Amino acid sequence: MINIHEKTLQDLEFPTVLQQVSEHCITPLGNEKALEIEPYKTKEQLLFSLNLTNDYVSSFYNDNRIPNHSFDTISKEIKLLKIENTFLDVHGLKKITAMSATVNELVTFLKKFEEYYPHLNDFASHIEVTKVFIEKINAIIDRFGDIKDNASELLYELRQSINKVKGKINASFATALNMYHGLEYLDDIRETVVDNKRVLAVKAMYRRKVKGSIMGGSKTGSIVYIEPEATIQHTRELNNLEYEESEEIVRILKEVTNFIRPFTPLLKDYQEFLINIDVISAKAKYAQSMDAILPEISEDRSMYLRDAYHPLLYLNNLKKHEKTFPQTVTLENDSRIIVISGPNAGGKSITLKTVGLLQVMLQSGMLIPVHERSKVCLFDRVLSDIGDNQSIENHLSTYSYRLKQMNYFLKKCNKNTLFLIDEFGTGSDPELGGALAETFLEEFYHREAFGIITTHYSNLKILANEMPHMLNANMLFDERTLEPLFKLVIGQAGSSFTFEVAQKNGIPYSLINRAKKKIERSKVRFDATIAKLQKERSKLEKTGQSLKANEKKKIEEADKLEEINNRIQKKLESYQELYDSNQRLIYLGQKVNDLAEKYFENKQKKPLMSELFKLVQIENSKRKRVSAKQKRVEKAKEKQVQQEVKKKVEVIRKKKKAEKSATEHNKSEKPRHILKVGDRVRMEDGRAIGSIDKIEKNKAVVNYGMFTTNVSLDQLELVEAVKK
Repeated sequence: MINIHEKTLQDLEFPTVLQQVSEHCITPLGNEKALEIEPYKTKEQLLFSLNLTNDYVSSFYNDNRIPNHSFDTISKEIKLLKIENTFLDVHGLKKITAMSATVNELVTFLKKFEEYYPHLNDFASHIEVTKVFIEKINAIIDRFGDIKDNASELLYELRQSINKVKGKINASFATALNMYHGLEYLDDIRETVVDNKRVLAVKAMYRRKVKGSIMGGSKTGSIVYIEPEATIQHTRELNNLEYEESEEIVRILKEVTNFIRPFTPLLKDYQEFLINIDVISAKAKYAQSMDAILPEISEDRSMYLRDAYHPLLYLNNLKKHEKTFPQTVTLENDSRIIVISGPNAGGKSITLKTVGLLQVMLQSGMLIPVHERSKVCLFDRVLSDIGDNQSIENHLSTYSYRLKQMNYFLKKCNKNTLFLIDEFGTGSDPELGGALAETFLEEFYHREAFGIITTHYSNLKILANEMPHMLNANMLFDERTLEPLFKLVIGQAGSSFTFEVAQKNGIPYSLINRAKKKIERSKVRFDATIAKLQKERSKLEKTGQSLKANEKKKIEEADKLEEINNRIQKKLESYQELYDSNQRLIYLGQKVNDLAEKYFENKQKKPLMSELFKLVQIENSKRKRVSAKQKRVEKAKEKQVQQEVKKKVEVIRKKKKAEKSATEHNKSEKPRHILKVGDRVRMEDGRAIGSIDKIEKNKAVVNYGMFTTNVSLDQLELVEAVKK
């Protein structure tokens, strides 16, 4: 049985989380229920709730969005249905119709997409889908919220009669209006409406000459409003008919209400179902706002929170566009208690609260902002002692209050407990309070409880170092500026940097030295050693981050090079295809040229045609039959490659031309060396070097060792002149 104390929820600011969740609800009743969320009592209920929220989150990332679940509260209507001889008004009936339609749509949708939302479908499967309310109510009420004429035969007849009587009233009023207007008894406005009745605007001096009932007069007294005698009789008849109509409407509403009354429990289920869907939706939207997930829930006692964010801090920083630092915490059987030490304002308490709040959120059916490879386990109890705990109403000091808390911890703490204690041991004499705190910690350890504590006490750090299943940890600080880096490091105690922080804040060095002399040397050395180790750890952390950044950069560059290599490979393949195609065309051209030359010599057509036909057949045997569309695609591809090659060749030609013109220009500027026999030379743009054996008629015989060649003197450039 899971039982998490109300004080723990307050310590971890769980009500603030609920307030934020409730803001995502779209109905007042959903909002109220969200504020009442609490940790589940059984594991089965909890797992089902987590899966419901997870199903709803998945709807944000697929094309099958869950339909709208908004509804108007029918709590008042449900209360009325429980009272005999009451009836629902038109507005109440319309709300029931709308709710029934919403529930039907939701339940049908979840059944249809059961594969996507298995748990939500299970949750909705007990809800009855029926159209009896909708059909019954829609039979008597139109879409504008009025009772239909054909709701009953009597109502139809009454409304027909009412329309006739209204016609008679209008006709008789028109007759009287025309008559008295002709006699000039009426004011310029002629008529008006009083108490929903048309009346004549009679000049006061003629009021006795107009037959009818006086309904009032103007403020000045110059006009008297009279209902003509001819219409009074019809008006009485109309009043009687309208009374009968209202009686019939009440009878119809009572009949419909009595039809719905037996279904009151189903209507309660409908409303409760939509409230729960609203809360699930709110949890899902809250999870989406901070990229929260459902991590793996392990059966064994092990917790691995990787890149865990404090939800309230994360969302607050998100609004301010500030960075939030995640923490990675592991609690297992062989490392079940972590003792976090180090200076204040480094993030110790936030780390402790992050673990506690995420655990409570998870056990209340909410997803948590951690890495997808994280793993969690469930605890029967989460005990906490966080913040300033002076109890004014009970006249208890901080230390007395903390001792009372420790007594409660001792009663409840076991192997299925997660305890969280901030600033463990404070509030009393450091030596005596530290000794008592150490004893408590040993007791929690022997009971195999899981826990995280923060402390400045050296004896607790030493205890964590000595116990095999307890770990020291500290929050990293910049070794130079003593600014916090908000990163938890497991395996090493943290120095409080007491003297370093004092020095940084301008306390005179002489005073700090005097303070150091007043305490045991061993303690100063111990704290100094820890401080030194922390500085080394900080340096290593920075080096590690730098190496990671370089490695990431190298991987990105390697990926870029690979991409370029792939592109070049594709282009080479395209050029190879083009080259092969051109080589084949050159070969065919040579064949045709040979045949043409042969024909030129012997003028024999028959062998020519035979050879040509044979050539065509050989070529066609190599071709594959392709559709016209494929041909167009291949031709387009070939054309594109040819254009690319042409562009590149043009660029190369232009470049060579420019280089040649520059070379010629240089040659024209510089006097050319007169080449002589024995000079070592090479051809322009060439690499092989030879020596001149002989010069005849502007040509030189160049000896390359293995062979000799005749080259124009203009094409040669001097490498080394012959030694005289």
